[in-house]
Amino acid sequence: MNTLTIAKREMGSYFTSLIAYVVTAVFLLMSGYFYYTNMVMFVMFVGSDVKLGLWQQTFYDMRFVAVSLLPLLTMRLFAEEKKMGTIELLFTSPLRDLEIIMGKYLACLAVFALMLALTLLYPVLLKIVYQLEPAPLAACYLGLFLMGGACIACGIFLSSLTENQVVAAMSTIGVLLLLWFLDWNEGIAGSVVVKVLHQLSFSEHFLNFIRGVIDSNDIVYYLSVTAFFLFLTGCSLESRKWRGIK
Repeated sequence: MNTLTIAKREMGSYFTSLIAYVVTAVFLLMSGYFYYTNMVMFVMFVGSDVKLGLWQQTFYDMRFVAVSLLPLLTMRLFAEEKKMGTIELLFTSPLRDLEIIMGKYLACLAVFALMLALTLLYPVLLKIVYQLEPAPLAACYLGLFLMGGACIACGIFLSSLTENQVVAAMSTIGVLLLLWFLDWNEGIAGSVVVKVLHQLSFSEHFLNFIRGVIDSNDIVYYLSVTAFFLFLTGCSLESRKWRGIK
């Protein structure tokens, strides 16, 4: 119950400021641009597997937009509270750290889910003139949603470490890009290390989804990354006690 109260509070903060509207507008604008240009390319020049190929390319482009924009939603969650001094009100209220963390996480995840839901307009319009297969599209949306959830958890953790929102946003983008490109240069390490990097890489697990494949290993990976960063956020908040901050 307390978690939902925090989530409602954060949702109100998002939509009483410009940040959620601006981020959503930019996400829809960029996603629409990629969708349109990819559709033109496949229809006019490729002329092949539009049912899957179009979504592969479009969602591959959309993940870049998500990685770039989600840190703008997470940067304020703890950093702004610290800078304004309102974080102490949360800490002195009868709320557990987990409830605070999950409330903020669910609010940001709900905003992202709304952003994704609005992009459903693209396949709906395409379905008017072209027969679509829902399964590959559903896999793409599931993959982007899970990856977005992991990105949000990472952003919340880094926001809990600083009171500067710009630092929180830039550090989150840096970590997310590192996780994405982790295994791109296979020549830098041996085969064993490369296999480990593949398992840790965002891109390796996301590519299966946009190929229309839902693998339980990929789902577990993103959920594990999400849980790991939320756990680190809890440790970050818990550290205030041994620093003497009640």
